[in-house]
Amino acid sequence: MSQATPVTLSVPAHADYARSVRMLAANLAVVQGLCVDSVEDVRMAAEEGFIYACATGVQNCQIVFEPAESAMRMAFKLGDADPESEDLSFALMLLTAICDEVKADDDAHELRVLVSCGGAYAQ
Repeated sequence: MSQATPVTLSVPAHADYARSVRMLAANLAVVQGLCVDSVEDVRMAAEEGFIYACATGVQNCQIVFEPAESAMRMAFKLGDADPESEDLSFALMLLTAICDEVKADDDAHELRVLVSCGGAYAQ
């Protein structure tokens, strides 16, 4: 897939939807042709980003997946609630470990992450 279109997902901010978020993220990464390790990283980043967003008091978690050449960008809309720092510190630690970029933009109420790999496998 050379020119991928962004995909937007909106799900209730409830733990029951974490699997749906993970599965869509992994599927998009596979369709985009990301390397196997990066597919797993995208899946984990999507789940941790979802947890982070839910902790900010959103009723619906909106996620924009932006597949790119050998990479996946994800943007999570954040709520206004000041979440407990313990909830977010673990999620941020995991995101920082698995993502190439992690940015929480308080002004835009958005968490942005990027997962990339050295080279996509041939399709």
